[in-house]
Amino acid sequence: MGQEQKGILIVVSGFSGAGKGTIIRELLKKHDDYALSVSMTTRDPRPGERDGVEYFFTDKKHFEETIRQNGLIEYAPYCGNYYGTPRAYVEEQLEMGKNVILEIEIQGALKIKDKFPESLLIFLMPPSAEELKRRLESRGTESADQIGRRLARAVEESEGVEAYDYIVVNEEPEECVEEIHRLVDAARKAPVRRKALIQEIRSELKSFAKGE
Repeated sequence: MGQEQKGILIVVSGFSGAGKGTIIRELLKKHDDYALSVSMTTRDPRPGERDGVEYFFTDKKHFEETIRQNGLIEYAPYCGNYYGTPRAYVEEQLEMGKNVILEIEIQGALKIKDKFPESLLIFLMPPSAEELKRRLESRGTESADQIGRRLARAVEESEGVEAYDYIVVNEEPEECVEEIHRLVDAARKAPVRRKALIQEIRSELKSFAKGE
């Protein structure tokens, strides 16, 4: 019946160190109906990160030119750098029926919800603030000063979590992945995301009622 349902836009946010990257990688590995939107950023690559895979790495001048050309769905500064979501890839994947995951911070998430009311916002929480601090320190990629800035930023972000649709606690990664998948599966069935199906059945019912 009818055409295949479009994918939904999923925003996954969380404090730095909450494990977003790991959870999203596992979700993509275990389920083939997801696509990851690769963000553009002006920050330097971390060891092992590849351009066009983890991020599109660029400079401030090119980033600002992309903004002027309306090539980003959203963008925001974070810890002294720009981060943004390229438009074309996201729209193409949604049309193909893929659920597109955006791993972005809270400012960008709220902009997405404003522009795309049917998007699904999920905030990934650590089991505790103490565990968050431990995870940041164990990464070994940032100085104590940088970790301090990320913890200070987490204080600010904790004030905006109520705007999200769901909170998922990342205690056991495997369980966390499946919980997110269940939430997305349920969200796809919500009437706001099944408008085409509703309209099709409504139209057919009207025809039957008229005796056609």
